[in-house]
Amino acid sequence: MTDLDDIDRKILRALAEDATQNAGALGRRFGLSQPATWRRIKRLQDSGVIAGRKLDLDREKLGFGVTVFLGVKLATKGRVSLEDFERAVTAIPEVQTVEHILGLYDYRLRVTARDIADFERVLRRRIMTLPGVGDVEANVLLSEERRPGPLG
Repeated sequence: MTDLDDIDRKILRALAEDATQNAGALGRRFGLSQPATWRRIKRLQDSGVIAGRKLDLDREKLGFGVTVFLGVKLATKGRVSLEDFERAVTAIPEVQTVEHILGLYDYRLRVTARDIADFERVLRRRIMTLPGVGDVEANVLLSEERRPGPLG
C-alpha cells in the first residue's frame, strides 16, 4: 500500500472527476507549483496508484442504448479451459468487460447493444455459441450512478 497524504488524495479525487486536468491547473487549485504537482502525479503513476486514464464515451449518443450484465456459468469446467472461454469472449466487440467471479456464476459480462433485438442477436449468435457456455442470466441496466472510486 502506498502512503498518501491529503494533497495526494485531493489530486486523485480531482483526476477521477476529470482526468484531462493538467498539473498546472491542479497545482493552482491545491496551492502547489506545477512541477511539485507533476512530481506527485508521476509518483502516483510510478507506484501504480494511477493505473491509467480512460476516455469515457457516452454509449447512448453512439447508438448503444442497452447495457446488459450477463452471469455466465460454464457447463463443463473440466473440458473447456477458462482461458479458452476468456479468449473467445473478449473477441466479441459488444462485450465491454469480462469478470471472473466467485458465486453462482463463473463470469460476469457487461454487454452493450443498440437495442434489445441487437442484444438478442449478440446473445444467440455470439455468446451462446462460445465454448463451454452453460447457464446464462441477463440483467438489463436501467440507470447507473458512477462513483469516483474508493476515495469517495
